[in-house]
This record gives sequence, C-alpha cells and structure tokens, in this order.
Amino acid sequence: MLEPAASAHAIRSEVFSQLGRALASFASKAPWPGHSIGLTEAEYAAFDAAIEAAHVRNAWFTAAEVRHALGALAAMLTPADMGEWLGAYPALGAERHMRTVGIITAGNIPFVGFHDLLCVLLCGHSARVKLSSDDAGLTPALITLLAGLDPELARHAGLVAGKLGPVDAVIATGSNNTARYFAHYFGHVPRIIRKSRNGVAVLDGTETMDELAALGQDVFRYYGLGCRNVGKVFLPMDFDLDRLFRAFFPWADIIRHHKYANNYEYNRAVWMLDRVPITENGFLLMKEDNALASPVAALYYERYADRVAVEARLTEQREQVQCIVGHGHLPFGTAQQPGPGEYADGVDTMEFLLALGYRGTKV
Repeated sequence: MLEPAASAHAIRSEVFSQLGRALASFASKAPWPGHSIGLTEAEYAAFDAAIEAAHVRNAWFTAAEVRHALGALAAMLTPADMGEWLGAYPALGAERHMRTVGIITAGNIPFVGFHDLLCVLLCGHSARVKLSSDDAGLTPALITLLAGLDPELARHAGLVAGKLGPVDAVIATGSNNTARYFAHYFGHVPRIIRKSRNGVAVLDGTETMDELAALGQDVFRYYGLGCRNVGKVFLPMDFDLDRLFRAFFPWADIIRHHKYANNYEYNRAVWMLDRVPITENGFLLMKEDNALASPVAALYYERYADRVAVEARLTEQREQVQCIVGHGHLPFGTAQQPGPGEYADGVDTMEFLLALGYRGTKV
C-alpha cells in the first residue's frame, strides 16, 4: 500500500500522463474523441478555440506552431518518459512541506513556461505564475484544461496579473537585462534565474541531405524565436552553403508570415547598406559572423579547420549555449523536442524544488 505522499505523487504523475494524451489529440487536430480522454466536449472545444485564436493576440503563435508545441509536450508526458525521468527522484514519494513557488515566464514560443509548472506541481508545491504579455492566453487555457482532469491539482496553479506577491522561491526566465533585475529583486529567496541562450549546430561535412533537412526544424521552428533554435552553424572550411539552402527549401513559405518577412527585409536592407557580405535565398539570410545569437530570419555561420577547437570554444561559452545539434550532440531535428529531464540552462529544476520542501528545513 502506498504511503500518502507517495500515493499523491503517483496520482499527480498519472494526471499529467493523461494530459499528455489529450495534448496529443489537440496536436493532431483530432475531433473530440469522447469522454475517454477525460474532458467534456465543451472543455475540448474551448481549448481548441484557444489554439486557433492565439495568433490574434500574438502573431507568431499560429495554430500550426501551437499544435506543434503541444505535440512536443505530449511526447514529454508519455508514461515511459515520465517514469524514467521521475524515477531518478526517490524523494518525490517522501513527506515535504508545500511551498509557494513564483514562476515568471518568457513569451517567445508557445507554452514556454509549462515545464517549470509541471515540475512545481509534481513536487507537491503551489505555483504563482506571472505570464508574459505575449502568452496569448495559452497558459490560462492549459490550466483550465488541467482543471477538467484534476480540479484539485489545477487549484495549485495560480495566475498572477500584477505583482508576484509573497513566494518561498522563484523560477524566472528573461533576457540578460531582466535577469539582473530578477536576481536583485528576488535575492532574498531561493531562485533559478535564466538568461538568454542560443542553440548552435556543428557540422562535420558528412551529414546526409535528410539530416540537413532535419536541421531545418531546428532553425525555422517557431520562426527561430526559441532559445533552443539553432541560430549559428559551424561549418568545415570546404562546406558548400548550397547544400543547406537545398535542404531548407521546404521552409520557403515561412516568408509568407508578415512579421518574419519584415525581419528578413529589415536585416537585409541594413546589411546591404553597410556593405556586409550575405548569402540569401529569398527566405533566409546567411551571414559569416563570430557571434552565437543571430536575428530573426538570419543564420550565422562560421568556418573552422579544427573541430576540437570548436568544441573547446563552445565549452568556454557554455553560459551562452542552450543546446548543440550535430554528430556527437543532439540529433538533427530534435532541438525543440527536449525530454522532461533536459533542463533549461542545465539547472536541475526538480532537485531545486525538492530541496525546498524537506521536513525540518526553512526557506
């Protein structure tokens, strides 16, 4: 027989697995599958309407991108992945104090703060969530969806419109500038403060066209706005850029998105006026640059003669790197599909949250 704390943890885990099954249905744009999904037809329709309406409040959040994000969350919440992930934290079944954890989210891609909320609730804490103005109503809709599956669990996911209010700990994500503000403002409580990071790819020249095509997912998904999107590629000295352009051609229609097109035209005009050498194909600007972070609609590249030196440099710059794609690193096409144990900035969120609630400890 399970102890009360272990039983509660098992129930929470099962609720999120059930949520994952529902999100998979939304990701595939399936009609209401019936009560077996755990939601009424009205609840299902309301969340689907939120998906379709998100682009009105945030033009980057098209229904296709939102549904893709839901598919990634559904993959994260499969019982097998959840079981393997949570199995590494035996303390989840122990008695703990419930803490109130503030979550301050970014708004660059759909549901960007979900993993933090997932971790807080799985640890038995309560969340006070302050959303980015760019959230477009998606997180409130998701919490409402969770309430349809388990009202008691959803009750611990509170949304804050104004100041965050009293909290025992904070997880905040923002730019390098806001990170400094967060670190100062929340300096009196345990905290995880995340800064801007970038995805990079390291090619060795042996990549197949299928692998390079998959790299397109890492570059263009969510219009390149995510911290896991690849904005910089390291290339062997003799690598032909045309190989990338051919592999990326299926993404040509991305230029039809007006905000993406505006970024493309603006950056192109600025660089041409400054006589900066660029290579373009009508929907992507490629510029040789040592920086890791490139603007929207652009991909920086840098040629190398020594792969070992590249790896050493990325190790030195690890505070700026969120993920690396390429042979020996993440498989091509998976940058925006992290598993539940792939923590942002490499900080173990579960360990942080579990340490807050041990019996006899003070915050």
